[in-house]
Amino acid sequence: MNGLKPVLITSGDPSGIGPEIALRAWSNGSKNVVLMGNIEHLSSIADASGLVVNFTSFNPEKDVSEKMCSVWELDWQVMPTAGKPNPQNVSVIVNAIEEAAKQVKQEKFSAVVTNPIAKSVLYEDGFQFPGHTEFLAALDSPDNFPVMMLANPYLRVVPLTIHIPLSDVEETITAELFKKTNHVLETALRQYFMCPFPRIAITGLNPHAGEDGHLGRFEIDKLIPLIQAQEHTTASLLGPFSADSLFHAEKHADYDVVLCMYHDQALIPVKTIDFYRTVNITLGLSFIRTSPDHGTAFDRAALFNSHPGSLISAIETAQQMAAAEQKHKNDNIYR
Repeated sequence: MNGLKPVLITSGDPSGIGPEIALRAWSNGSKNVVLMGNIEHLSSIADASGLVVNFTSFNPEKDVSEKMCSVWELDWQVMPTAGKPNPQNVSVIVNAIEEAAKQVKQEKFSAVVTNPIAKSVLYEDGFQFPGHTEFLAALDSPDNFPVMMLANPYLRVVPLTIHIPLSDVEETITAELFKKTNHVLETALRQYFMCPFPRIAITGLNPHAGEDGHLGRFEIDKLIPLIQAQEHTTASLLGPFSADSLFHAEKHADYDVVLCMYHDQALIPVKTIDFYRTVNITLGLSFIRTSPDHGTAFDRAALFNSHPGSLISAIETAQQMAAAEQKHKNDNIYR
């Protein structure tokens, strides 16, 4: 991978589909990666999934083998059972995420790809964060402002508000939130996605973007002033647009990303367009983090027939971002 350091893939909840899709991704050609897990457990998953995988313990002093799957070994408190999460393993799951963040911050790895966790299981053991994104941000720096972007080959979207009730969206959108999100988004598009002058399309909150105030005044009273207050010398802020006509194929060429007002307004179109190649990317951290766009799927983990497409795309996206970051650093050095 042009001298790039490996990508570190966290275990996620080992009773979900994470271990299986990680092994399928490796078997399908996702190389220069290190899996966090337990070789005995991963071997049983490979056998149940019909995969032939040779494992080796990761050695930081040696290059990652393309012929053997490198494993950063974890010691599960209880050997995981597919489809049956065990709270006794929560501390190992959480410690693995912490260790992964530490390793990539120390530049031992080029990026972190996180396998799915089940927040409900973690909450039972006292986990205090809404999810992966907030936890990684806390492990990184209080000065960073994490932004969630979902992307596939056709579309990029960012929800301005995420895991909150719809009734709270309007009051949650503040000038500070809008400004910080746009700053992180602009910076990331330039640094990682070759968009020197990002075009950010912005949806309205109400149907038809408020229909000139007839279907709600949020756009007139709040959103348009927020857009106008931004400096437009480094990016183009477009809109607000009616969300119902913004995501069809002919519109994709008009923008680089869509900034949406709430979670489902962003995630429904991007996952519908290409579920198996959509990737969750956390912008605004000091390191690269991607993940698949789905959860642990405990209900199907024991079937051993899960599709690895989103994880494969998450690995490829992380590697592409790492290559872009390396080029960005080299260009600045030689200027």
